[in-house]
Amino acid sequence: MKDAKLVSNGLLYHFGLPMRQPKIILTSRDYSLSLFYSDVLAGITVAMVALPLSLAIAIASGADPAKGLVTAIVGGFFISLLGGSRVQIGGPTGAFIVVVFDVISTHGYDGLVLASLMAGIILLVAGYFRVGRLIRYIPDAVVNGFTIGIGIIIATSQIKDFMGMKLASEPADFIDKIPALFHASDTASLSAVGIALFTLVLIVLLRWAFPRFPGLVVAIAAGSALVMFFSLDVDTIGSRFGELPSTLPMPQLPDISISRINELFPSALIIAFLAGVESLLSAMVADRMINGHHRPNAELLAQGAANIASALMTGLPATGAIARTATNIKAGGKTPVAGIVHAIVILLVMLVAAPLAGHLAMPALAALLMLTAWNMCEVRKWGEYWRGRRSDLILLLLTLSLTVLVDLTVAIGVGVSAGLALRLSRRKAIDSDWHTPER
Repeated sequence: MKDAKLVSNGLLYHFGLPMRQPKIILTSRDYSLSLFYSDVLAGITVAMVALPLSLAIAIASGADPAKGLVTAIVGGFFISLLGGSRVQIGGPTGAFIVVVFDVISTHGYDGLVLASLMAGIILLVAGYFRVGRLIRYIPDAVVNGFTIGIGIIIATSQIKDFMGMKLASEPADFIDKIPALFHASDTASLSAVGIALFTLVLIVLLRWAFPRFPGLVVAIAAGSALVMFFSLDVDTIGSRFGELPSTLPMPQLPDISISRINELFPSALIIAFLAGVESLLSAMVADRMINGHHRPNAELLAQGAANIASALMTGLPATGAIARTATNIKAGGKTPVAGIVHAIVILLVMLVAAPLAGHLAMPALAALLMLTAWNMCEVRKWGEYWRGRRSDLILLLLTLSLTVLVDLTVAIGVGVSAGLALRLSRRKAIDSDWHTPER
């Protein structure tokens, strides 16, 4: 019997099955009531953080705010159920804002759904063929460069709502957007700026004073309450988008044709790349926080399933999010059950309290995304980048410039190619020490 068991385990490892097995199976073997209690409390806490972020990310992506909630519910559920990390929390993240906005503006929302569906299939294939460990070969400078670039683009996209500007149409291109915002500066609203600054300062203060408390919800609710109490002329989710739905949409397929698949394939590759990279880097950082070991190929399979499910429910692309994952860990989350509870809590809020979300003020959400963009840029590390290798700094600046001024697809393609060539020229392996910024 013992020999048979050894042979069986050997076959499993030969085919890579343990590396693809969800962590929830492992953690369920010794699950207890005390663990469930910790997971429930952590899931509720992280849901309170994920709610405003999901709404804000959807709006910044050019989508209906309800799509953010759908993604947090559906994508978050499958990432926790099938993922290779004990504590990973999934949903929409800031890294997708740029590519999602571009796909929607170019191909419509149905195009985004098809691209996300294709990205999910790509991630499933990557997980099956055990591509997860290749993440270590992506140079830190490339990841830092496009992350800072995305942060700059997100911050720029929020200036309009942060200042309450009136723009007939906001250009998508960064170079065209700056002069358009400058010419519209005389339409800025003191009320909007006041609400945005109040929310921003309150978020920072609450994070400093009560790091484990979901201060995002309190700050955004307080800023929005001021708008209602003083009847300020400030845009809200309800005034701009109408009332949020209180049910999940029915599953549906996008319009699929060979021509559309060919047209959207580059976007699907970028979505798959971002989902895989961000999720695996987030899992690596989580491992350091809990002294654990994630399963990268199971994580890719979970990302694939989550993006397919989110697309079928007309949601946004989903991936692991380090800010929400860190919140989960600090709140006491121990197993993937916490992530499942987080998705269920957001669903319950959507079913019961969707009309309340319509009162959230746009400047308050813009303040949240401004802070998210600042965290993505990791300004405190710029001195470290400057003192590092000249070649790494040039690679970072190249990727950053291409991300902001040209296109994220070009930036990632050129950055990864140049970075891998640089690594080969050094003729030695370098372990990644990159830390995912808060998103």
